Amino acid sequence: MVADARYLSDEQRAMRETVRRYVDTVVRPFIAADRLREWDMDPSRRLAPHLLEEADAAGLRALGVPERFGGLALDPATQSQTLAMVAAEIARGDSGLADKLVQNWKISVLLGRFATEELQAHWFARYLAEPPFLMAHCLTEPRGASDRWLPYDVVATNMDTRAERRGDTWVINGRKQFISNGYDATLYVVYATTDDDQPMSRGTSSFLVPRDTPGLEVTRCNETLGGRFMNNGEITFTDCAVPADHLLVEGVALAQAGIYFRPGKVLVATKSLGIGIGAYEDTVAWVHDRVQGGRPLIEHQAVAWRVADMATRLEAVAALLRHAARAVDEGWPEVDALTNMAKVFAAREVVAVCQHAVELHGGYGAMLEVGIEKALRDALINLHSDGTTDISHFKVAKALFPATAGPYAGPGG
Repeated sequence: MVADARYLSDEQRAMRETVRRYVDTVVRPFIAADRLREWDMDPSRRLAPHLLEEADAAGLRALGVPERFGGLALDPATQSQTLAMVAAEIARGDSGLADKLVQNWKISVLLGRFATEELQAHWFARYLAEPPFLMAHCLTEPRGASDRWLPYDVVATNMDTRAERRGDTWVINGRKQFISNGYDATLYVVYATTDDDQPMSRGTSSFLVPRDTPGLEVTRCNETLGGRFMNNGEITFTDCAVPADHLLVEGVALAQAGIYFRPGKVLVATKSLGIGIGAYEDTVAWVHDRVQGGRPLIEHQAVAWRVADMATRLEAVAALLRHAARAVDEGWPEVDALTNMAKVFAAREVVAVCQHAVELHGGYGAMLEVGIEKALRDALINLHSDGTTDISHFKVAKALFPATAGPYAGPGG
């Protein structure tokens, strides 16, 4: 179900089989072998190095890297659709691992568009040579997160993190939090205000900042409910100076980052879908094997109803996702509405799927060693990942009714 081969090209089918082998022979056995490992409070010990090494061997880390630098070429006409398929398969094994890799793919595409040829040659070579190498996209701040993505573009919403040009360098000061891969990334894309007189859409610039840059400090790992194999982090910048050529986009960085944001909504939705598929598959096996009242659970009417509901919800999510991913690849005018719809719909429906899964496991559903409770925890994260559900709804309304939708923030909003 769900990953119907009729929607895939021969190349995509082959890639899907590669990812499935990786998930079924490497990822799922690792998760099942030690259900308590994700609760290790030392973030550096959670994800075993061999998972990224095996992902590298399967070619999964090379996605998004330009082919001229050793990356895996993807057809631009179906790039978002292909990445969505791969992300869903990995999230079927573990959503935190999927998030680690998804960040790398999206940032690789961003660097391929905006970094200088010299910077690309340097960083892509190092990235492909080092399987533990992770990248992070630094937007969210303590005093501004999803609310900054409302259609309310005034100076008052500008980022607190600032960058000032001083001779041949840009000096960054500020703080970022809730950053995916933020705790253990090697390379960061950092957004900062560079013109206080302009609103965020015209006064925000993006910079490439290596982890070992003086003034950059990773201050903590945020301990999350789910997705715990992706180490979410907090970073501070204190007179952090980068060379002038490390400026990626000046002034209009947020507008130019559409190549990151729009596929990003689809990829968050596909991570939800992958979590749901994994929970569904585990539950189907459980209700066929578990005997209650003298017969397998699946023969009980109430159980059959729930399993059918799970399958229906997942098929609906997959259909909207395919539609949204195609909208990104083909540049449909409805792309902003569809990607936000897909993100919200997938998150909500998969939470419902995972709740069914936990309840159908009975008392075992709450047991760490069985593992189905992990699916529900992981699914809940996506309700607010890459923008909260409410903010996403506002953006859908703005996309649908640009002339009449309210600003939804500020005076009169």
